Amino acid sequence: MPDHILLDTNIILDLLAARTPFSDEAKSLFTLVEKGRIQAYVSALTIANVYYIMSRHLKNEEEVRRVIRKLLLLVKPLELDEKIIRLALESEFKDMEDAIQYYTALENGLQIVITRNLKDFRQSTLPVMTAGDYIRAIADDAAGH
Repeated sequence: MPDHILLDTNIILDLLAARTPFSDEAKSLFTLVEKGRIQAYVSALTIANVYYIMSRHLKNEEEVRRVIRKLLLLVKPLELDEKIIRLALESEFKDMEDAIQYYTALENGLQIVITRNLKDFRQSTLPVMTAGDYIRAIADDAAGH
């Protein structure tokens, strides 16, 4: 059974904008998604943020839309509703976007949050890992360690 994970916006941007040195780990993570080892989710907020940032990067709206369409073949966007916003507002998270990511994962019963900003998720009751740490952990599990 695949892990159900939430990918933070920075992981998506690492992949789509080929941000080195992080893009290699993001590519490896998405290979696991393609192989069915992971069911990947994102907050609806992530789609909006990625669209905005990529439109500045690519300067071509149709190309950005094409990239987002391809992304949606691999990840499932989750709704951002009033409950998640209120939980985020009342939380101890310093960054509202991180709080929304966290409560999106929690409210949807996901198992893990994958991000590069571990320090921003100190309050998390869910496991929070970098892409590289997650990849190494499942490789260790597969090897029987």
